[in-house]
Amino acid sequence: MSRFAVLLYPSASLQEITCLTAALSVWYGESIDYIAGEDKEYRSEEGLRLLPTKTAAEADPAGYDCVILPGTIDPLPALHDEALVAFLRRGIGTNTVFAAISSAPLLLCRAGLLKGKKFTAGFFMQMVDVFPFVEKKNFVHQGVVTDGNVITGIGMFYRAFAETVLRRFGFDPGKSFMRAEPENYTEDDLTFYWTEDEYREFLEEWKEYEK
Repeated sequence: MSRFAVLLYPSASLQEITCLTAALSVWYGESIDYIAGEDKEYRSEEGLRLLPTKTAAEADPAGYDCVILPGTIDPLPALHDEALVAFLRRGIGTNTVFAAISSAPLLLCRAGLLKGKKFTAGFFMQMVDVFPFVEKKNFVHQGVVTDGNVITGIGMFYRAFAETVLRRFGFDPGKSFMRAEPENYTEDDLTFYWTEDEYREFLEEWKEYEK
């Protein structure tokens, strides 16, 4: 079973979470479930078509180590997705870490997961006056905030957000996580080789295509 899950909803921003999901899946070999309120196609903020692997009704938040919530330019559909909100509410009192970036902390507020917790977010401050479930007194004007089992971040700090989540689970992304500067690398640094086993595996796969 996957240790990690990503929630999907209309206009979810992949850009804000792909540093994290790429590191989890490519670097560390973690599988990720993609959960949505309905078993249907969603469009990301970038216009990509997204399909969930599970519905919110089928999934149990307690079964995951971490649930990741991408931001969205239009949070209203997600806030009114009762199946998604119910899924999050089932996570109250569990050890699951909820990691929400940009506007997504609104969903955690709606579900009651941020009750009494310090948090940050990238939403417009007028939303605090519109939504009574947002505890304005606990809003912190910082890039990334951790309080208990909740990690929140502002979208522009997506790398710091990803690093915080990765380190929470014992992964070490290094000191310059996805911040490499081209001028700092030599020709040797930029010359890449497979291991013998990797090269052999590639050749075997290539032969299959050549048949």
